[in-house]
Amino acid sequence: MNIVLFGATGNIGKVILDEALARGHHVTAIVRDPARVTTSNPQLVVAQGDLLHPATYEAALKGADAAIASVNDPNPDNVPKQAETLLQALSKAGIKRFAWVGGAGSLEVAPGVRVIDDPHFPPAWKPSAMGMVKALEVFRASKADIDWTFISPAAEIAPGPRTGTYRTGGDQLLVDASGKSHISQADYAVGLLDHLEKGDAARKRITLAY
Repeated sequence: MNIVLFGATGNIGKVILDEALARGHHVTAIVRDPARVTTSNPQLVVAQGDLLHPATYEAALKGADAAIASVNDPNPDNVPKQAETLLQALSKAGIKRFAWVGGAGSLEVAPGVRVIDDPHFPPAWKPSAMGMVKALEVFRASKADIDWTFISPAAEIAPGPRTGTYRTGGDQLLVDASGKSHISQADYAVGLLDHLEKGDAARKRITLAY
């Protein structure tokens, strides 16, 4: 596929970029600072663009089959705006498949109780988590003709080996037999690309974990 990737220089974005290229996809990476993309691959094109300003990347969207956004904005208030802007830009470009790297804060640990609602949830993480909660609301309210998938990771996502194994869930936090919710960045990228390629989770929020 021809994939447009927003956020290819972030911790998760870089891993998604590597996984997509390893699978033989052609990737156009839209970044604020092209110099930060250190990957060299004949299937990779790097272009400068600002997610909130579609005019800076409209040309790069032409002919793309799918898009991925791995957003890490220092201003959490921008995150739902970025979601809305991208939905409109992709709809205008006729791109149907869209995977958004979401957060775990909106996952439920009990009926009606989210991870972010836990009194032990770190206060320092709350603004960014709320940005993702609001982005999910944007997706669910969107009328855009796009098969988006909001992909929440496990509660803990960190560098680690690529095993190629993971579980897919819905709105509930997934935990393993020991009660731990975790996944490596590499296996999260595997799951994201698997679902993007299959197109089997359209207009849904899913979660990936061990």
